[in-house]
Parts: sequence; C-alpha cells; structure tokens
Amino acid sequence: MLDWLKAEVFQANLDLVRHGLVTLTWGNVSGFDHSAGCAVIKPSGVQYESMSARDMVVVDLEGTVVEGKLRPSSDTPAHLELYKAFPAIGGIVHTHSVYATMFAQACREIPCLGTTHADHFNGPIPVTRFLTEEEVRSGYEKETGKVIIERFAGMNPSDTPGVLVAGHAPFVWGTNAADAVQNSLILERIAQMAMGSFQLNPAISPLPAHIQEKHYQRKHGPNAYYGQKKR
Repeated sequence: MLDWLKAEVFQANLDLVRHGLVTLTWGNVSGFDHSAGCAVIKPSGVQYESMSARDMVVVDLEGTVVEGKLRPSSDTPAHLELYKAFPAIGGIVHTHSVYATMFAQACREIPCLGTTHADHFNGPIPVTRFLTEEEVRSGYEKETGKVIIERFAGMNPSDTPGVLVAGHAPFVWGTNAADAVQNSLILERIAQMAMGSFQLNPAISPLPAHIQEKHYQRKHGPNAYYGQKKR
C-alpha cells in the first residue's frame, strides 16, 4: 500500500542524514496522500542506516496503523494534527537541527535579516508558546501539533512553512516530503546565518520590508520570475 509514498518518505529521511540535520534518531519525515487519507512516517527510534522503505509505517488521520510491522514515530500525532489543519501541505519534517533548535530553546523567533531568508519564508520564523501541564499530561505530541496550529492563526502556513516549538525544536513542512526536507535545510541555514549576524551586530535590524516583499514575491508571488517556466 502506498509503495510510492513509502519510497519517497524513506528517501527523505535519508536526506536528513545527508544534510546533517539529524543526530542519532532525532528526527523524522512523513508524507501524506490526500486521496487515501493516510500518512506514511518513519518508524520510532529506528537507526537510519538499518531502515528500508518497507519499514515505513502507514497510518490514517486518527493514528491507526493501516500497514506496517513497526511502531510509527512518537511524533506521529503532531504530524497528523498539521495535516488535518493545513490541507495544502503534503510532507512534514521534525528535527533537532542545532541552530534552529537553539532559537527554539531560547524562545526567540528568527527575524528576517537578509534576502536568503526572504527568498523562502515570508516574515520571521514564529515561536509557539510552551505547552501547559495539562496539555503535556493529556497528549503531549497531539497537543504539540495543536499549539503549532494555534500559533498560525491568521497566517498562511504555505508562506511560512516552519515553526519553532518553544523549548523543543523546529517543525517544517512542504508540498511533499522532499520539499519539506528542503525547507528544513533552508531553515537551519537561516538560523545559522541569523546567529552569526547577531554575534557580529547585536543591534541588527530586520531587512527593510520592501526588500523582504520583493524577494519573497519574485520567487513565490503570482508574477514570480525566478527560475525557469514550468512546461
């Protein structure tokens, strides 16, 4: 079942390792098939070097395992909440990549300091609030998804495809699993650049809004002209 998506999600998980975005098993990628109403996600705690595409786990939107012999990632409930709330996305990545996680632990959003950021994220990378004690007790991973959704009230998740969960780490998404991995890599590089920029100039201000807007729109707007035309 969903062999094509298992292969895509498996490769995306390996790409996290290739890009240096995960340590040990600290990360996962999922993909979602809208027609089937099912997600495919990495199994929990399995070493990347010992995985195969057959090990990917298929779950429905309620978290019931539809196919797979291994337990799905412990973060599965958070992924599913995002798929239910953000219908435009088809892939989600959660890592503890070093620089983005430092901003999450500091509970500090990543402001748009330069055009690299503006090319890919429309505005600062937001930070959630901390989960309450009751939320942690009632369903930690599911509530993590809900607190992300709460933070995106009034925002377009396609314009800003990532968030920092306070005290935790980033969640990033995209149109599919590969796109989500690319956005995760971009977020980590943006976080690294921001950290260095603050060290060089602690009083640095965000990039002027008109430059931010120009760079985002030239790649993602209705009249985007970056790259080649799709045939």
